[in-house]
Amino acid sequence: MVSLEKITSQGKVLFLAYDQGLEHGPSDFNDENIDPGYILKIGVEGGYTGIIFQKGVAEKYYTSALWAGDLQGRIPLIVKLNGKTSLVRDNDPFAPLLCSVEEAIALGASAVGYTVYVGSSYENDMTSQLARIVYKAHEKQIPVIAWMYPRGKAVNEKFQTIPGKKELTAYAARIGMELGADIIKLQYPGSLDALTLAVKEAGKTKVVVSGGAKMDEETFLRTARSIMQSGAIGMAIGRNIWQDKDPLSLTKKIKEIVFTK
Repeated sequence: MVSLEKITSQGKVLFLAYDQGLEHGPSDFNDENIDPGYILKIGVEGGYTGIIFQKGVAEKYYTSALWAGDLQGRIPLIVKLNGKTSLVRDNDPFAPLLCSVEEAIALGASAVGYTVYVGSSYENDMTSQLARIVYKAHEKQIPVIAWMYPRGKAVNEKFQTIPGKKELTAYAARIGMELGADIIKLQYPGSLDALTLAVKEAGKTKVVVSGGAKMDEETFLRTARSIMQSGAIGMAIGRNIWQDKDPLSLTKKIKEIVFTK
């Protein structure tokens, strides 16, 4: 099995996600967090176990800082290998491969990530691509994080109900495990019970949960506690941290939840 040591601490993870720019565009950013250098500073000073970038951001900010000697050993890089924009709206989403495993490693990646939209009519293309990525990444001894998101015509109606969300999230987790992912990244399905089932379906594959859209601090911290009670090993948080007025203070509160045994 591929080791997760480089992107974990005490067997847990706290990833700072900044791969939203490709899909969401400028709607997520203000004058401060539009700068990837600002995000990298939060990641380093906050003690995150990994930072998630698309390849262009990784090259121009992470890799250049690494070459300059400013980042050596300070925060691991996770390169997102696929993605899409929000300009073309389709009930059946598809995120094409944009970066290879080899490119990611050359950029200094300690892990790679890939999204599968479970239930899209393009699902077979994405699952077969993920399987190939797992093979190539494991040849190089780096882990694969699979974003397993139920989304598409096949799930749109059913996924709106609480039972449907529970079942589909668990199914998505199982698919990621069956395809060989080392970590599965899920969206919070709305309840501890539903997430606990998904963690069980993932078996020995680890589960992390995305922070999602910005929410008030009390709701965010309550959700984080529920996530950690489920058996998930941590969170991948973006907007809820770098859109916050005091990201390092909020990071400290989240770390107390994630890394408390």
